[in-house]
This record gives sequence, C-alpha cells and structure tokens, in this order.
Amino acid sequence: MSPKRNLTGINTWPKDDRPRERLLMQGAQALTDAELLAILLRVGLQGTNAVELGRHILKKFGSLKALSEAPLSALQAVKGLKSAKAAQLAACAEIARRITLPDNREHVIIKSTQAAEDYLSSRLRGLSEEHCRALLLNRRGLVLEDVMLAFGTVDQAKPPIRLIVTKVLQANASVVILAHNHPSGLVEASESDRLFTTDVFAALKPIGVKLLDHIIIGEEKAFSFADNGIMDEIAFTAGCSIKRKN
Repeated sequence: MSPKRNLTGINTWPKDDRPRERLLMQGAQALTDAELLAILLRVGLQGTNAVELGRHILKKFGSLKALSEAPLSALQAVKGLKSAKAAQLAACAEIARRITLPDNREHVIIKSTQAAEDYLSSRLRGLSEEHCRALLLNRRGLVLEDVMLAFGTVDQAKPPIRLIVTKVLQANASVVILAHNHPSGLVEASESDRLFTTDVFAALKPIGVKLLDHIIIGEEKAFSFADNGIMDEIAFTAGCSIKRKN
C-alpha cells in the first residue's frame, strides 16, 4: 500500500485493500492488529484514517494485550478516542476476557480454596486497576451470582457494605467469597483489607450468611484469608467461629 493512499480515507481505497472487505473475503486472521482495530473504530480523525489511528493506539499501548488491560480512562485520553470509541474497545476487550471463562457459569460449584482461586484468577489476574468481586453461593457451593462490586484505585475499589448485603439478599445466597486483585502483583493482606473483611463479616452475620473467604489475586500467586487463619481471627473477634470449607 503506497504512502499516498495511506493518507486518504479508507473508503477511497480499492475494495481489496479495505480492512472490512478483506476480512469478509479472507477471514479475520488475515488482518493486522491495526486493521482489526480499524474495523472497530470505523473512522479515524481529520488527516488520519482508521488504520493509522489503530497503529497509533497500538504504538501507545505496546500491544493488543496491553490495550485490553488498559483502564477506560487511559483509552479516553488517546486523541481520536472519544467516549463511544473507547467504550467499543473496552467492550470488545471484556468480551474477549469472558470468552476464556467456563461455559455455563450457573453450574460452577466451588468446593475448595483452590477451586475459588482458579475461577477468580481468570477474572482478576492481569488487570491494571484494582477490582473487587463477590461470589454468591448456596449451601452446596453452587455459584448463584458473580458480582463486580467496584473497581479503580485502592480506595475506589472498596464497595459500600450495604451494596454487598443488597446483592446477597437479591440472590438469596447463603455463602459469600470476596475477592480482589493487586495490580502490583503482591498478595499480602493489608490492614485495610482486613478491616474491610471484618466489616463485611459483621454485616452478613445477622442475616445468617457466611463470609467464607477473601481471596487476593496477584500476578502469579493468590492469598486466601481462610487458609491463612485470618477468617478464624475475624470470627473469634466477632465472638463466634466458622467452619472452614475443604
């Protein structure tokens, strides 16, 4: 493709060169990363076509993987990516992430810390911001709901306790497993993590719901409050004990 043609609008290119038409004729695997982005972006900006904008975005983030892990605020900060385009890219990244999750999540049963860690790692590992989630289970360990509670900076990712209680009541859950990721990769429980877990435990106990665990997902490892005795400490502080789930 000549430099001159590259500076013109894609709709002026020969059909065989246009990303969308090439995808339809040759399949998505025939397109470059920038061309795939161009199809999502649809248009570029003044003086820059969609393919060039795609190249610019890839250069800024380094790769499609890094782009998929970028927070929405970082996408919106790119010249040419207004809210609608940034939302399209964020939605596409989330669809790709969810494709990797087990099918029929309504039939996922959590019976051990390892099973919870494996499931949550697929949801939380590799994210650039802190996300807080809750698995709402019945007494058999069946996942009733997998709820995103909050995301953002460390302070922003701590959801209101009343939100957790509301979600639990709506799902008619009997057991809760909290989880959040540490983008730094470290999996040590902070004092803030302990206090938050204690507050959630205290809020759920009067309604007969067990807070079974709080799992921190790092880059390579995970940390379980239950396996490290912290849930027992919280229960003891609350004047009761919980039976750890094997």
